[in-house]
Amino acid sequence: MTSLVFERDTIRAFRFVRCGFDAETGIARLAYAFDDGPELVETVTLPGAPFALDAARAAAAEHALRLLHLLAGVSYYKAAVPPEIRIESYDIDAATAALLDDVYLHGLGEFAYRNGLDLRGRINFPALDGPPPRPSPASGGGGKGGNVSTGLPAGGDGCNAPAVSLRQHALVAIGGGKDSLVSIEALRAIGVNQTVTWIGGSQLIKACAERTGLPTLNIGRQLAPELFEYNRLGAWNGHIPVTAVNSAILAFAAIVLGVDQVVFSNERSASYGSLIEGTGEVNHQWSKGWAFERAFAAYLRSHVADDLHYYSLLRPLSELAVARQFAKIDRYDAHFSSCNRNFHLLGERPVNRWCGVCPKCHFVFLALAPFMPKPRLVGIFGRNLLDDAGQIPGYDALLEYRDHKPFECVGEGKESRAAMAALASRPEWREDAIVARFAREIAPQLGDGEVDVAALLSIDDAHGIPAPLWERLRARLAQ
Repeated sequence: MTSLVFERDTIRAFRFVRCGFDAETGIARLAYAFDDGPELVETVTLPGAPFALDAARAAAAEHALRLLHLLAGVSYYKAAVPPEIRIESYDIDAATAALLDDVYLHGLGEFAYRNGLDLRGRINFPALDGPPPRPSPASGGGGKGGNVSTGLPAGGDGCNAPAVSLRQHALVAIGGGKDSLVSIEALRAIGVNQTVTWIGGSQLIKACAERTGLPTLNIGRQLAPELFEYNRLGAWNGHIPVTAVNSAILAFAAIVLGVDQVVFSNERSASYGSLIEGTGEVNHQWSKGWAFERAFAAYLRSHVADDLHYYSLLRPLSELAVARQFAKIDRYDAHFSSCNRNFHLLGERPVNRWCGVCPKCHFVFLALAPFMPKPRLVGIFGRNLLDDAGQIPGYDALLEYRDHKPFECVGEGKESRAAMAALASRPEWREDAIVARFAREIAPQLGDGEVDVAALLSIDDAHGIPAPLWERLRARLAQ
């Protein structure tokens, strides 16, 4: 690579240069740039090429591709957060601009907080005054081996996009942790055809996906290599709304593959962030929350395809309710991991899949403890995290006791307090160092409503699960 120049504070514009999909190879290319600098080209690769798309599905794929281009750009925009955003090879309507403004502002909330930045009023995607043009029947291109590069589905005028005859089948995102495995087994139990889908090269996720025994789809994503050099040269760096990007990748894949459902496994607790004194709420997992899911699903219906359904199967549940469901399944004990710090490691022993010191390890251990026999849980993690006094600060943050909720995908403080209270009443747990300290120092300060696990196992009515599916799922998830 030639030597790059990147002067973060002098950059004035971030450019969405172009995007395109080659149906012959299955490769989508997303191009970006800062000012007049070199192009940053990301690739997303769908296995199974070549793809044959009729005109209607090609038009839907084009708009899904543009949405992916716009959302994936957050990885690059954050490097300099310049004051101007340019979209150069196509136009967007006001509804698209509003969605993007929202995702970038809230999805970069933790990034902005950690870097001392204020993004309010700075992120403004340029929109047309009216709706984008509707496609002509022949404008989609994209027969076998063709390029999807023109045409837009209806949208932006209050009407839904056309249905494109997608078949009933679910692409279910798997992340290697307990949540997606609960969704996969729930769908299996009620006979929903599904393909277990993940993005990138994680061997841990691959092992979990193969363990399901279901069809799998591994989508490739390669970030522009220049981004890592920009980071070395002083780019702003930090957390992005990765679930929004992954959602766009799977929505695009669903259209290309001709399937009608994109399923994630985000529980209702994801909608609540960390309360920071002097700042307010900052949600590490904003794009896993209900506000994003609802907006993204509506956008797909209005701008991409009316018969494409995007939803989280676990939205009606708390983290504790999900943990209760997972505890009923033991086939993944030696395969799953929710540990972000050790996520790249895959070994035969459980200790290689759990670092035991990060917030995710702390929370998953605590959430499973009320529902799982102690020897089984300790066997999964390789040690008893609740009998290590050195872990007290980490658990205090989960309990929101003298600290705020960690910037991680963990449950609400009230869930951690209720789980800890339940353990404090059980002989096999109450002598462990952290549980005993909770009972002695923290529990006396809590009201009865903060220590009731049963109340947190209720099913919520706010979700986007299609009604016919929900009728079959509800009884299973209530058990």
